[in-house]
Amino acid sequence: MAGTHEPSAPDYRLDGFQAVTDQIEDDFSSVTLSDDLFVPLAEHHSADDRDSYLLLHDRSAIWDIPGMAEYVTLHITRDIEQRTFDFASERHPVVPLAQNWLLRRGCPPEVVRGSHPHGPRPADGLTARLEGLLRANSGNRYEVLDHYTDNPCSFDVGVEVRTLVYDSHPDSVDAPYRLFLEETTKDLRSHTVREGAFTSAEEADTWITERDSPLPLAPAPPSAVGRRAAAARARSTVTGNGLAVAPAPVSPPRSATGPAPAHSRGRER
Repeated sequence: MAGTHEPSAPDYRLDGFQAVTDQIEDDFSSVTLSDDLFVPLAEHHSADDRDSYLLLHDRSAIWDIPGMAEYVTLHITRDIEQRTFDFASERHPVVPLAQNWLLRRGCPPEVVRGSHPHGPRPADGLTARLEGLLRANSGNRYEVLDHYTDNPCSFDVGVEVRTLVYDSHPDSVDAPYRLFLEETTKDLRSHTVREGAFTSAEEADTWITERDSPLPLAPAPPSAVGRRAAAARARSTVTGNGLAVAPAPVSPPRSATGPAPAHSRGRER
């Protein structure tokens, strides 16, 4: 249709370069096989032309296996002297995890913050906060165990993305399995993210399947002031005569169960 904006094609900047090995060439061809349906969301090329970072939306994912993640990241590295290239790539269910991958590989933060300008906007402050946590994911706090993208490609319903992670943060020790539920409106203009808290991956799977109760939302993180007050109370108690004494020894907290084996549904290939 006349006037329809077509997104630009990904700019790999590989003219005159050869893959460093035949296997790298085959892998790159496989990753970019449907790149005529890639929509660039973020792109950065270093000043010395040695590194390129790309965040892409793969519109062909809806015709792949059910639940396929729709976002692709690429980090291309070049040997300018040898005129060869290597690359790393990964699929992600949601944009913040894709942005985190790029950040960890050296992409400038301002590029990541400016990505996805035309996509659905966060509908509220909680959504923005939770996406910020996934984007930062410092110290690999969240280990992705499973994900599923439910995109019916219909204007009658929206898109739902479920991402199950193991949260290693001490504040999550009692319910370390967290389900990030992203729901995009049918007009694709805005989305919400909510975080469910579960004691096991099986419990999260049961909720996803049955949906017979509201998502058990994760509690808001304690404030810095609250943490300091709790620490002070733990260090001492006050007797009736106003003298501070050390608290009695307590048993160590129950350690978190390790991550369950990753499920097959919607896994990255």
